[in-house]
Amino acid sequence: MSVPVRESGAGSGDEPDGLEDRLRRFATIWSRAIFPVTATSLTRSEFEGHLLPLARELSGALYARPFDTAPAHRVGAALVAAHCTEPDALSRTLGVVDSYLVLYCGDTGPALPADELRARCSRLQHALAAGFAQALRERTRAEQEAIARSALSARNFAEQALHATEARFRAVFEGAAIGIGIADLDGNVLEVNGALTRMFGGLERHVRGRRVSEWVHPEDAPHVWRMYGELVRGEREHFQVEKPFYRGDGTVLWTNLTVSLLRDADGNPQYQLALMEDTTERRLLNLRLRYEATHDALTGLPNRTLFFERLDKALSAGDGARFALCYLDLDGFKAINDSLGHAAGDRLLVEVADRLQSVATRPGEMVARLGGDEFVALTTGTDTERTADELAHRILAALATPIRLDGRELTVRGSVGIVEGPAGERGSADVLRSADITMYRAKSAGGNRFERADPEADARAITRHGLTTALPAALEREEFFIEYQPLVHLGDGSVHGAEALVRWCHPQHGVLGPDRFIPLAEHTGLIVPLGRWVLQEAVRQARFWSRRHSDGGPLRINVNLSPTQLHHPGLVTDIVDVLDRSGLEPGALCLEVTESALIGADADLLKPLRQLAEMGVNIALDDFGTGYSNLANLRRLPVSVLKLDRSFTQGMQQHPADPVDLKIVEGIVSLAHSLELAVTVEGVETGAQAEQLRELGCDTAQGWYYARPGAPDRIHSLLLADAV
Repeated sequence: MSVPVRESGAGSGDEPDGLEDRLRRFATIWSRAIFPVTATSLTRSEFEGHLLPLARELSGALYARPFDTAPAHRVGAALVAAHCTEPDALSRTLGVVDSYLVLYCGDTGPALPADELRARCSRLQHALAAGFAQALRERTRAEQEAIARSALSARNFAEQALHATEARFRAVFEGAAIGIGIADLDGNVLEVNGALTRMFGGLERHVRGRRVSEWVHPEDAPHVWRMYGELVRGEREHFQVEKPFYRGDGTVLWTNLTVSLLRDADGNPQYQLALMEDTTERRLLNLRLRYEATHDALTGLPNRTLFFERLDKALSAGDGARFALCYLDLDGFKAINDSLGHAAGDRLLVEVADRLQSVATRPGEMVARLGGDEFVALTTGTDTERTADELAHRILAALATPIRLDGRELTVRGSVGIVEGPAGERGSADVLRSADITMYRAKSAGGNRFERADPEADARAITRHGLTTALPAALEREEFFIEYQPLVHLGDGSVHGAEALVRWCHPQHGVLGPDRFIPLAEHTGLIVPLGRWVLQEAVRQARFWSRRHSDGGPLRINVNLSPTQLHHPGLVTDIVDVLDRSGLEPGALCLEVTESALIGADADLLKPLRQLAEMGVNIALDDFGTGYSNLANLRRLPVSVLKLDRSFTQGMQQHPADPVDLKIVEGIVSLAHSLELAVTVEGVETGAQAEQLRELGCDTAQGWYYARPGAPDRIHSLLLADAV
């Protein structure tokens, strides 16, 4: 069937806005479609005027509340009354209504969803076809009665007219693109058209003569047969459902099915009219799209989307239900990708996925790929406290056998984090986060193992993450401050300088020591701007002290340097710039570098420290004695101070002092002095300890015995006390 397309200009900016204008345009398109196949004495313009009120009825029915298809039924009958009974008249009319009714009338009434408008339009088409069919039958019956009353001389003419009418109806019935079937109220199929026969495999015996009740399918919606019963009893006029049918060969036909009730002239139920649209291919396409949307393209495993659907279902199960989640990350997968290439890495992931699927086969178990080299295994039941560990063991055992790729045998290891518990207590995001944290705890412990979730460890990890994300803004909001701990001459007890110790005044967690955030700053790279800020503040404060107490000589300020700062290319430039801006003498600055940061240091790493030492800046080797370094390396390090770790002096807090500690400290001091290095001791807490260290020849000390770290004015007070 050919339906006129919308002419140029329709839908453009010059399209009329009024409903009446739109209805006239709809009537014009309708007229052009069916006038050529209509046996009428009207002109085209007159015929268009005849269709306009019918268009109004269809437009009004589209928005009627409650929705009623009776106007469309009347329109179908009106077409027959207007002699629109040629074979193509009905099919072209249905095409125009399908293409243009919603287009021209879809936004002129109360706001309705697009899906509901299309559904209403479809039902109006069915009612129109039913009205057309009923009118043709009634017209045929009327003509038969007229023939009976006519004179014998007109019998031949009447018979020919009757034959033509029936032929036209049969042509419309057979030529329709959708499947059409007519059954009596007992469900016996009386008539089917070719389209419906083809849907069921092309054999008419599979359709005609059967009863509607034989077409029950296990996937029928529960309300389908209830609505069917209401229709044959005359309690409803029609219903529309998506329904599957079995074909003769056992395959399934999916349809959009609309069943309407046909009544006789007195309004009594007489027939059922079924209209079927084959949606099998569309449904298969939707299922395929659904599969692709919920499965990983590389491995074929369920993806993150489907996994979260299953996890949400497991977490919302009833009382007594439990779940366990194993979160797997491959150890060293990046090295495989970097060395063998991503194609080899993909093949490795496919093999891992196959192995995981082979071990997670028990009821309630599933495996999914979240992305990259991260997989999850979910199990449900009532005994997951025991089965969770078993599942993790099976996963690690499946990975134990080497995988062959391109002639190589690759050993695959994995770290697994387990979260197990009752359903209904936590959401899926919380469960996955806990499993992720636990997995990294297993990886930090060496990998190739599993760990169970620990709420306290989770809380610490979440806190660390929160601190990490808050670090950049904290520096901008000036939440950091510096406390100073004095460095004291062991010889006369005078204040020699102070060590700058950074603190974070966190809005929620209060004051945090450097051990809580310096490692995080190192990991994120924020240690460079933070370290520069500490250096600027400490040097500025040292310059202030020097001006206030110029008679006592320069006061040394000790600032810690992290390993990341040592590797930063702008280290020397930054320090020179800070000293120049403040006016502090280089000899008043001492940079503390941990011994572990310099173990195995090459010439490139030592170069910036040598440059600073040549300028007069002091370099202190912090935590000396903890890095297991070769003492001979001290000769090549540009250091001027050894800062002895407190672990060597704790034995001096008791009486008598530990003789081993005394010998070790005595040896270190002797070695340092022979290399012209000063010795500073940290962690001094008692007077006896301080005296013992003085006797051993240590130069300076710091610790709670002298003062805890505090505000700058406390150092100022100590300097005043020394002056007095």
